[in-house]
Amino acid sequence: MAKEGVEKAEETEQMIEKEPSKEPAEGGGGDGSHRLGDAQEMRAVVLAGFGGLNKLRLSRKAMPEPQDGELKIRVKACGLNFIDLMVRQGNIDNPPKTPLVPGFECSGIVEALGDSVKGYEIGDRVMAFVNYNAWAEVVCTPVEFVYKIPDDMSFSEAAAFPMNFVTAYMMLFEVANLREGMSVLVHSAGGGVGQAVAQLCSTVPNVTVFGTASTFKHEAIKDSVTHLFDRNADYVQEVKRISAEGVDIVLDCLCGDNTGKGLSLLKPLGTYILYGSSNMVTGETKSFFSFAKSWWQVEKVNPIKLYEENKVIAGFSLLHLLFKQGRAGLVRGVVERLIGLYSQKKIKPVVDSLWALEEVKEAMQRIHDRGNIGKLILDVEKTPTPLMANDSTETSEAGEEEEDHEGDSENKERMPFIQ
Repeated sequence: MAKEGVEKAEETEQMIEKEPSKEPAEGGGGDGSHRLGDAQEMRAVVLAGFGGLNKLRLSRKAMPEPQDGELKIRVKACGLNFIDLMVRQGNIDNPPKTPLVPGFECSGIVEALGDSVKGYEIGDRVMAFVNYNAWAEVVCTPVEFVYKIPDDMSFSEAAAFPMNFVTAYMMLFEVANLREGMSVLVHSAGGGVGQAVAQLCSTVPNVTVFGTASTFKHEAIKDSVTHLFDRNADYVQEVKRISAEGVDIVLDCLCGDNTGKGLSLLKPLGTYILYGSSNMVTGETKSFFSFAKSWWQVEKVNPIKLYEENKVIAGFSLLHLLFKQGRAGLVRGVVERLIGLYSQKKIKPVVDSLWALEEVKEAMQRIHDRGNIGKLILDVEKTPTPLMANDSTETSEAGEEEEDHEGDSENKERMPFIQ
């Protein structure tokens, strides 16, 4: 154990890669950047190639400057989502070329404005969507993807807000038309989107929320979900035992055989929405077997059967909606409504833990093992936490969720700041 701890510590110290010719000159900026001649550099998490955790490095890169219509943001916090794991593995359609800086959302302070930008000033506190490049000290992104945040919203909350709450809101209200007295089944109820779904459902009278999650999460989330089931249990029978007709809305981030189960649980005029495929991620690297198994288990949808049973099947991808389908205006309206709910104290992001950029591997392992309750945040200003032998967060080599987290002291990771 001692030897392992030393090796991890040494690895972390070596994560910031510096070429001898790129040592920062004395008198570097006090904002965390380093000036090299006339160019400035910043720290950024870089994915060198698709694969395991060893493909991630914290490196120095040239600091971007805003183009026409863009804002430059001094990043304070970044969100970590399950899609980031799939990107790291190359487990997505048409993956971008590497090396790249991962991450799709962040919060921070406006540092510069590109030409034609209106409505923002230097010093504004904001949160933003970014088409990659979020896991860095500075980002530039088009103004249509940037939103001012309330004075009482912390940067970590702001980084946990956009992806989770916009996804949850649009699925519930834009796609499924959630109304009073309806019922919802959400998988991964302890995750960031799951907790956002539960909170938004509570804003509508008499909505029943069924949720699946690992048993070790039940105590922490029991008050946010009406009926909670173990993720490995026969939740179809459990739901039907409580509601014989089934549910009005199924929100599925798992895919595989859960697609058929979800469709079987829908009431007439019910809506099934697929918004992820986490069942395809089992090991640290992309697995063709897991992909093929998940695809094979998906029930083949018969349109005639949907017609006869009065059921709706839909998909939702916020990133595609924003960056490929040009719906930034629609999303801005949703963000404004969500900020209103936040200001009314009706919703609040659940932050699982804060991690330094140097700890990105450990943070990604935690979400890989489905060990988080709420959102994991990369805190750009956080100092890495020393290795601690009493860390209770366990990881599994296969990347599958651990049901028993006691008795295994051989697998320790860096202790994050747990909210």
